[in-house]
Amino acid sequence: MRELTSAAQVRAACGDDDLMVWLAQDLGTPGGASSGPSGGAAGRVRAWSLGRALVVASPGVSRRDRLGLYGPAAEVCPLVEHALAVCGPHYRPLGEPELVTDVVRKVDALDGPVGFSWMSLARPAAFASASVEGVEWLPASADDEVAALLAVHAPDSYAVPGGSGVHRWAGIREQGRLVAVAADAWSAPSVGLLAGVATDASMRGRGLAGRVCGWMAARLAEEYGRAALMVDDRNAAALRVYERIGFVRRRVAAAWVPGT
Repeated sequence: MRELTSAAQVRAACGDDDLMVWLAQDLGTPGGASSGPSGGAAGRVRAWSLGRALVVASPGVSRRDRLGLYGPAAEVCPLVEHALAVCGPHYRPLGEPELVTDVVRKVDALDGPVGFSWMSLARPAAFASASVEGVEWLPASADDEVAALLAVHAPDSYAVPGGSGVHRWAGIREQGRLVAVAADAWSAPSVGLLAGVATDASMRGRGLAGRVCGWMAARLAEEYGRAALMVDDRNAAALRVYERIGFVRRRVAAAWVPGT
């Protein structure tokens, strides 16, 4: 077992898998401690490899302490047990559904899994100017408007104004009223994450979500090199929007230690 000390080592160990690279966040960079809820020694990104396997412990990304899994289960399992012992049982293993299922069977402490999707866009999408009409970065003074929109129309959003790791918001206004938003949140140096997508329910069906998400996706891909997001598999409308933009869907699953 070897502890990795840089994002470059993580990229080499996983073949530049964008989920694992995103979880590595700022591993090995000066001042690269993360602000996860665990704090202390567990409050920074850490990674270990064993044979063809890799785990990345990433605190506080998308409101969870996450443990990315990559490689064959036989080699991943001892890494998971080590990471949970070092970083804490509240870290949630995340990876390909078959791998997470195998790990849950072999690591007695774990329960699950539950599935959702990771979607990525590896190159800037070419959006016609009409498709992004009216989308703009929002100033900090609009945070109260964003929070009010989310509270009514997306109350389960992980991204909220002022939240840890939530960098900035884009939005669309109709007659001065904010009607659709999306956030750049928990982005890594080479993977920009799209989150906090919300549209006023009275304005749905007019393509607003596609416009704000398309605009944001292009900018994230241009700035970070690729864009990504996480989405509930039951949200068929959101999946259609993201696939039209060009995001490629990849099913993943998460597990957890009961009681954490």
